[in-house]
Amino acid sequence: MHADSTRTCESCKLKENGFLCHLSPVAAREFESIKSSSFYPEGSTLFLENEPAQGIFLLCSGKIKLSVSSRVGKTLITQLARAGEILGLSACMSGSAYEVSAEALYPSEIAFIRREEFLRFVNRFPEAYQAVTRQLNVQYSRACEQLRTVGLSTNANQKVARLFLDWSAEEASESTQIKMALTHEQIAECVGSTRETITRTLSEFKNKHLVTFKGATVTIPSRSALQAVCEGC
Repeated sequence: MHADSTRTCESCKLKENGFLCHLSPVAAREFESIKSSSFYPEGSTLFLENEPAQGIFLLCSGKIKLSVSSRVGKTLITQLARAGEILGLSACMSGSAYEVSAEALYPSEIAFIRREEFLRFVNRFPEAYQAVTRQLNVQYSRACEQLRTVGLSTNANQKVARLFLDWSAEEASESTQIKMALTHEQIAECVGSTRETITRTLSEFKNKHLVTFKGATVTIPSRSALQAVCEGC
């Protein structure tokens, strides 16, 4: 973890999509006073599954991998968090342990707020409480989508197709590109599969022109074609 950043939330470029983007000026100043911002290098751990919640982490830039692990060491990646999202929110609000582990996939700038200060902040400003509710609803929806991907898809093709559709869900166009700086092993951890199965599946997708790869960029020529895979067509 690097030294504190000097960038403030008022200069943030996320203005329309971030967790606390619609605070009143008074609330924004209060939030600025209780947060501490730091840079986390790739591979850094923010918190671990089952650790007592010390506070919340606001992802300002970069990408964070959230995962759960079994006692035998099997890992399932539950989410790739994007800039503007709050991590550790439900545990912080309930006072329970963190449900997942959080690790930086890329160098990331993160603002940390201690639990006691964040709870006082939320109780003081109603718009912050509304933002908490919205964020928890988003996280619940993503958890349901993860269950659909892992539990309801009948084969690896459907799982990977649904995963790519989820990653590109914010794009309105039929043809789109996404950044996927994940290994085949990590993709397998996203869908509850094996590295060998994912390698075969991605090769099949490439041969069928469902996706093309160039470095970390994945091009999806037709989201409808991937949707057809999900539906077993």
